[in-house]
Amino acid sequence: MATYLITGANRGIGLEYCRQLQARGELVVAACRQPSPELESLGVRLEAGLELTSGEAIAGLVERLDGLPIDGLIHNAGIVERTNLEHLDAGSLRRQFEVNAIAPLELTSALLGQLHPGAKVILMTSRMGSIDDNTSGGSYGYRMSKVALCMAGKSMAIDLKPRGIAVALLHPGLVSTRMTGFSEQGITAEQAVTGLLARIDALSLETSGSFWHANGQLLPW
Repeated sequence: MATYLITGANRGIGLEYCRQLQARGELVVAACRQPSPELESLGVRLEAGLELTSGEAIAGLVERLDGLPIDGLIHNAGIVERTNLEHLDAGSLRRQFEVNAIAPLELTSALLGQLHPGAKVILMTSRMGSIDDNTSGGSYGYRMSKVALCMAGKSMAIDLKPRGIAVALLHPGLVSTRMTGFSEQGITAEQAVTGLLARIDALSLETSGSFWHANGQLLPW
C-alpha cells in the first residue's frame, strides 16, 4: 500500500484521483481548502483548510502529517482566470503564478523530508503550458504560470534524481469539469485519471522530467 497526498482534492480531477487510488487500496491524504460532500463520503484522510499560497498553512500541514512517508505527491490544485491582451489584470496574473507555479514548488520543498527514494512528484500542468503548441494565444496568466510550472518540474527532476525521486509533468487532456465549464467536448474525470495513473505508475528515474499527455503522448515544451 502506497501513500498519496493530493492537493485540490475536493472536486474534479483531484476528487477522482482520491476515488481511484482508494479503490485500488492506497492510503489517500486529500488536501483542499474546502471539502465537498463527495470527498467527505470517501472516508479518506482529509486535510481541509489548506491555502497553498500561505507558508503558515503549508507548515501546519507538514506538522499534522508528522513525518508520514509519502510515495506520491500529486500537485493537482490550480486556478484559471481568463485574461487577454486588451484587458490585462496584473493581480490575476500574480494569483495564477502563486497558485499554479509557486505553491507546488513550496509544498514539495516543505515535504522533502517525507519523500523517500522511489517516491514520485506529480505536477498537473497543461498543454496550454507548451510554448511550441501555442497556436491560439490569449490566456496569459494561465499559460505563463503553467510554463513556469513546467520549468520548475524540469529543475526538480534534476535536483531530486540523486535522491531517487522521479518527477512527472502531466496534462490530463480536455476534461469536463467546472474549470473547463463542463465542456461537452471533454472526457470524463474518470477517463482522465485512468490515463494519468497509468503515466504515474510507469514513471521512473529514466523518464523523470518529461511532459506527458494522459494518453501517453510526449508533449513539446
